[in-house]
Amino acid sequence: MKPDTGRLKPGPLSKTRLALNISAAAIMLGLGLSQTQAVPLDNTDPPPPTDPSALTNPPADPKAALNNLLKQPRANVSAFDLPNGVAGDRKTPLADNALPPNLQTGFNIPTNGNASPVFGAQPFSQKLELFEEFGSNKLDAADPPSPVPFPVPTVGPAPAQDPLKVARSGPSPDALDAFLRQPALTPFPTEYSNVLDYNPWKAQIEDFLNRRVSSPAEGRPPGKGWSHQRYNEFFPRNAFKTVQAGAHVNSGLRDRMQRHNYAVGEFAPGGLYHNTNGSPANEGTTKGIQVQFHPNFPVQDHNALWTFDGTFPPKLLQVRYGQAMLMRHYDALPIDPSANRGFGLHTITTHEHNGHSPAESDGFTNAFFFPGQYYDYRWPIQLAGYDSINTKAEDARAAFPCDPGETLFVNDTNPGLKTCNHGTIKIRGDWRETMSTHWFHDHMLDFTAQNVYKGNATMMNYYSAVDRGNESVNDGVNLRLPSGSGLGWGNRDYDINLTIADKAWDQAGQLWFNPFNTDGFLGDQILVNWEYKPFLDVRARRYRFRILNGSVSRFFKLAVVRQVNGNGGEFPGPKNSGVSYNRVPFHMIANDGNIMEHAVPFDGSLDLNGDGDKQDHNGILPMQGIAERYDIVIDFAKNGIKPGDKIFFVNIEEHEDGKRPKGDIPLADVLSEKYLPVVRQTSHGPQWDKGDPGVGRFMQLNVKPYTGQDVSMNPVDFEPAKPGKPEGKFMIPLPLHRDDPADIARIAQARHRTFIFGRSDGTDFAPWTIKTDGGPGFNMDPRRISAAPQLATGPTPAGFKGEGTLEIWKIQNGGNGWNHPVHVHFEEGIILSRGGKAPPEWEKGARKDIYRIGPDPDSLDNVEMAMHIREFAGTYMEHCHNTQHEDSSMLLRWDSEHPGQFQLMPTPLPSWDGVKFVDSVALPTFRTGDGVGPQVKVNNNQGDNSGSVPGGKG
Repeated sequence: MKPDTGRLKPGPLSKTRLALNISAAAIMLGLGLSQTQAVPLDNTDPPPPTDPSALTNPPADPKAALNNLLKQPRANVSAFDLPNGVAGDRKTPLADNALPPNLQTGFNIPTNGNASPVFGAQPFSQKLELFEEFGSNKLDAADPPSPVPFPVPTVGPAPAQDPLKVARSGPSPDALDAFLRQPALTPFPTEYSNVLDYNPWKAQIEDFLNRRVSSPAEGRPPGKGWSHQRYNEFFPRNAFKTVQAGAHVNSGLRDRMQRHNYAVGEFAPGGLYHNTNGSPANEGTTKGIQVQFHPNFPVQDHNALWTFDGTFPPKLLQVRYGQAMLMRHYDALPIDPSANRGFGLHTITTHEHNGHSPAESDGFTNAFFFPGQYYDYRWPIQLAGYDSINTKAEDARAAFPCDPGETLFVNDTNPGLKTCNHGTIKIRGDWRETMSTHWFHDHMLDFTAQNVYKGNATMMNYYSAVDRGNESVNDGVNLRLPSGSGLGWGNRDYDINLTIADKAWDQAGQLWFNPFNTDGFLGDQILVNWEYKPFLDVRARRYRFRILNGSVSRFFKLAVVRQVNGNGGEFPGPKNSGVSYNRVPFHMIANDGNIMEHAVPFDGSLDLNGDGDKQDHNGILPMQGIAERYDIVIDFAKNGIKPGDKIFFVNIEEHEDGKRPKGDIPLADVLSEKYLPVVRQTSHGPQWDKGDPGVGRFMQLNVKPYTGQDVSMNPVDFEPAKPGKPEGKFMIPLPLHRDDPADIARIAQARHRTFIFGRSDGTDFAPWTIKTDGGPGFNMDPRRISAAPQLATGPTPAGFKGEGTLEIWKIQNGGNGWNHPVHVHFEEGIILSRGGKAPPEWEKGARKDIYRIGPDPDSLDNVEMAMHIREFAGTYMEHCHNTQHEDSSMLLRWDSEHPGQFQLMPTPLPSWDGVKFVDSVALPTFRTGDGVGPQVKVNNNQGDNSGSVPGGKG
């Protein structure tokens, strides 16, 4: 039976919506679908005029409309609602901060706070907790509904709940876990947003607000404009649910959802990772793991940390190409927007970074939802180029791994259920667009930094025929990256996800953030997977590390070193320590989650950035901006490494403030402790002195014997050309090359756009702006469209030939005093030039979604990149991923439009009473950009609603 949540009155589209959803469910559940019957294509016409999301005409006077936006209230004001009709504002969630501005010290590290106490914890004294898999279930409309409804908030014992006030609490941990244990999604997912069922927290919300609300169950905006695009084609066969919730102890509810089931490889009894956290009680289970940064530290309060499931370890989603996934994300955060220890907001919107996903599931900053609601994010997990390349699914490199006998639905030229006979099943699309290491995180307007910092971030691994997570399969396609071989795909024995992020906490040990500093926030402690200076045991063999910079403002530059007994190493250790250090060489194999053309050696054999110095990246990664991912392979059986050795990850990038990194500290000075920040006591409390405490060793690896046979790929075989050595094999070639004459000609005919990130035209409250195509600088407003590429292809039958819309975007720094890691949603780009020069070796063969600009040598002041716009339409974003800059308005909206579209997509404005839409406004150049061709410039004072430029290609 469906839980008794009440019903909203059907709107004018209800009958249509229900008919469409019944049709889609029946088709995709295989009811009457033959092996050769084509899946019906979804209707891609604009929403009808009766639809709440119907497109609107551009304003008659665009300039006046743009000026009027500057006078409008922020588009997220409803998220701050208080009782009795009192309108809160952006200051409402900051009221309970442990260090309001008048109590801050003025010191920069951490930003205006005190030194974080470590409660006697010793470095490298706790075992690293590896990511815990979400797992997923088959999505079947025939399954009985869940007997356990989404639980309402209740008072309860601290630190997991508020003992006195329901609006400042959440559901009890036991009730949440009982709910999450139920595999069924009730109500069943639908193509259109569910506006029929009520938010089950309606009574508690009304009690807090002291008024009636009509909050629907789902927070996704209503209507066709926010329905799941191409739902019939990419119907999700698998799904999982999770809640964003306050911190509480892990009950082990996902133990049996782990693919390894604690019974395979290094996760089996006796393996390195069977024990999850080093406690005798945690053999083969996460049950009992508390949310704390070290066993010596206090347990975190439910309003200090908001994580997926509300628990540690951090979560991991494993997906396969060709198999669409649905995440039902529930918001179980407090109803009171100030119940947060002074930072973070209870409304959320989730971005899968950087999935080839339709806009309604991309986490648009103003498609946020409220406590008690859910949002169904449907991620197609399809290769880009699905409509135009390999449309008959004939390329063995475009495929996903499977287990023998497994039967799965595949939408190729003969859609239907396919049986796994040869270890992979072919799919449509461009295999050169294969991605590997992703993450997903909050994107709430003005509160992304606070919510991500607070725990709304986790990782995601894509598996494919090329990167299947089984190193033993030698089929000529699988790259055999280090992973393991006990499972058909997705082994994590020797494939480790690491989220590295700086944090700070108050004198009570509770997580602390400074929301009042708009330049950028720095924590004074570096955590790995939320743990203070952990250790990890590794075998004497090759490992893959997927490294995410999960900070909000801090840049890293990571080195890997081996400790040597005595003074014989390259770098001396601290005075009288009796140890020294040697570099540990490694290979970079992926950049921003994209496997590169070649495995780039960081071993001193190549001048990787053309500066004449081969040693500056020997054992040292390039600068890693916020949200960048670097996948590296380290061989713990080479370069003098042997069982018993200790290996360290070291950060050498110094910050003085959140504006930008100051520069590299010599590795020798860090290891010898010539550079050693210390805590001194002042009248303001404990303060850091003599440098940045984020610099130094932050993780230890202990090398253990390996008795197996390492059959993973040797990255040396895939290296780029070296003096005296020919170019090695390719891993994944680029789909476009900056030095190919045919591609150069295509690039010259592409539409160009220019974005300048800086502080021009900003205000004290919102200092950051972006200039688009020669126009003035604008602060973020989700109602403003800055660019609108048009799709050259739409949903098509197999056999369509085309490339999608090729565009060239130049991302420029508006001033050399700052550093901005700029992120473009939806599509990967190929860097054509960096600072007017060829990109460094680690970017030459890479596809990127983060483009660093700044004064440092690894960034320079501009990047020019090429990307295609394909498959999906809707509203996306581009922004600085220093999320303090993003939240201070360094964010813009761009729309992917259907061919021939001349009207604008309206903007959703969510509230406790559902979502309404308002008219959007576009910049004059939003469809023309800078023009087409390298010399063409467009008069920025003239709009063009045709979507074309004479002589140009769309």
